[in-house]
Amino acid sequence: MGYAMLRFLFGRLTDQPRRGQALFELAVAEARRKHWYLAGEVTDSIDGRFAVLATICALAIVRLESGLGTGDASSAALAERFIEAMDAEHRELGLNDPGLGRRVRKLVGSLERRVDDWRDAANGERGWTEVVISSLYRGEEPTDSALAHSSAALKALWERLCDAAEDRLAEGHLQ
Repeated sequence: MGYAMLRFLFGRLTDQPRRGQALFELAVAEARRKHWYLAGEVTDSIDGRFAVLATICALAIVRLESGLGTGDASSAALAERFIEAMDAEHRELGLNDPGLGRRVRKLVGSLERRVDDWRDAANGERGWTEVVISSLYRGEEPTDSALAHSSAALKALWERLCDAAEDRLAEGHLQ
């Protein structure tokens, strides 16, 4: 299943091809901040960078779902941009083969799992620290200082997401 199939499956979610792009760019900019990899000790690799980006996108999706207005459409648009980016990145890495669709579906499933985990954490059904370990470190126990940093940084990001007006957030603005 390639790009055309993904567009077929998800094409109905948003009718504007670039909708969600500004919010995705905001997530990418946040994921590129060095503190995740230095103080947070997330592995600076493709997998580590994916974990940070998927975590940030998941938090944004959970925030948008909890809104009143166009949150569902905005979260769907963000998910679409995420899928497009994962497909494009894998193609750029030269992974354009019959297994591409399966790999992209696995990455999307990973985002979906993170959304479920962060939804539970936001609702108090799971511990914040437990979800940080699962989401950023893929279940491997980080150092105490790295965990403290990442947990605080994600909590601060969550607060900024919650404080942002839904329409401004959908446009890629945290203020």
